[in-house]
Amino acid sequence: MRRGLLGSRGVLAAGSLARREVVRFLRQPGRIVGAVSTPVLFWFLLGSGLGRSFNVEGVGEGGYLEYAFAGALAMVVLFTAIFSTITVIEDRREGFLQGVLASPAPRGSIVAGKIVGATMLAVVQAGLLLVLAPLTGVRVSAGGVLHVLAALTAMAAGLSGLGLVAAWRAESVQGYHAVMNLVMMPMWLLSGAVFPASGASGWVRAAMTVNPLTYGVAELRSALGGSREALRAAGAPGASASWLVMIVFAAVMIVAAERLAGRRPGA
Repeated sequence: MRRGLLGSRGVLAAGSLARREVVRFLRQPGRIVGAVSTPVLFWFLLGSGLGRSFNVEGVGEGGYLEYAFAGALAMVVLFTAIFSTITVIEDRREGFLQGVLASPAPRGSIVAGKIVGATMLAVVQAGLLLVLAPLTGVRVSAGGVLHVLAALTAMAAGLSGLGLVAAWRAESVQGYHAVMNLVMMPMWLLSGAVFPASGASGWVRAAMTVNPLTYGVAELRSALGGSREALRAAGAPGASASWLVMIVFAAVMIVAAERLAGRRPGA
């Protein structure tokens, strides 16, 4: 964030904006229901429908429900990133964003506040979903929970940055949703959340390799107790590659969002 977060003014502005995102979220129960219940529904229906016809090496007694659980966590992060960054368009329409941009607060603090707020919401909601892990036969240790939360934080920061870039350029809520559905849902489907790379066709495996969400889902699955050997057999990336890609993706998206914040919203 260069100059944006080096001063106390930038830190205070970012903290205020992050707090505003959290308060706004808590005042909209529909967002809470949509961000959590939709991934749970997808997970349950997919797990129940494909449970007997889907076999992946290394999956325990939980079957496909166990396999798809990491994908459900990723979807919570995905939905939260979409719902949280769409507030940029609402703030622009209500005049709040113009007022913030005209204030002495550094532009970088605006980006930091939005991304920190969205990341906090995503991690908390996905963390709550961990309560359902025992239903799949997964027993997550205390270290595993910390591992999951760390991976969720890295994923949420990158996806929130991507959503912020799209929202800043979008002229309407409808246009934003169209773009995000075109980009983020294929990212989720091609992340290993629904099927492993090992059984996919060549071009699908190639798409999964360049998809940053693939590395986050792989690390989530490892944190939930999946063995590295089984993950490699399913075509998942290793731990070093996963963390490197997640961190680089988050950094690139944050920098892109900061630079875009120097332009007129919607331009």
